[in-house]
Amino acid sequence: MDYELAIEETPETISGGTGILLLHPSIGETDRIDTDFFKVDTDNFLVVSTRTTAREVEQKLEHYEVDESRATILDTLSIERGYSRRSGENIYYVAAPDDLDAIVEKTRQFLERHDGKLRLSVDSVTEMAYYADVDRAFEATKRILALLDEYDAVGLFHLSKEVHDEETLQRFRDLFDGVVDLHEDGTVTTDF
Repeated sequence: MDYELAIEETPETISGGTGILLLHPSIGETDRIDTDFFKVDTDNFLVVSTRTTAREVEQKLEHYEVDESRATILDTLSIERGYSRRSGENIYYVAAPDDLDAIVEKTRQFLERHDGKLRLSVDSVTEMAYYADVDRAFEATKRILALLDEYDAVGLFHLSKEVHDEETLQRFRDLFDGVVDLHEDGTVTTDF
């Protein structure tokens, strides 16, 4: 199954099973790319949020006019930080951003329960590495990429360029079919 891709400087379509690495500066405006990824050719999407709470994700989707009825949010922060959890049909929680097995399992459950064109965003792999460690984040990323392949879905994985050394960045680059490199001035270069 092919998916349209509405991110500048990328191919018009990508095939199911494709994972895209979004490299960005720490202060980079990734929301525009993330939401463009969800806006087209999508029946349902999952936001795995290790950086913001479910409420903040909802606000982002609303601000960028993304159809929230198709969204499922996996919030990894609210429990650990003691925030009240807003139960919702499309909001799930895991205990903490370092609970990578639970993140992978919730991703699998989302893909299992939905039909059609499915997308996911992992925002961010850098936070997973911060809370767990780079090796565990790398293995969890590999497992999620395998799920994309199994369920013919596509995914966008955020990784901060400024936090990781070049060896780590290259290690993650090598996992992905495509790389979108967001620069501080908002321009992008890509490699597919």
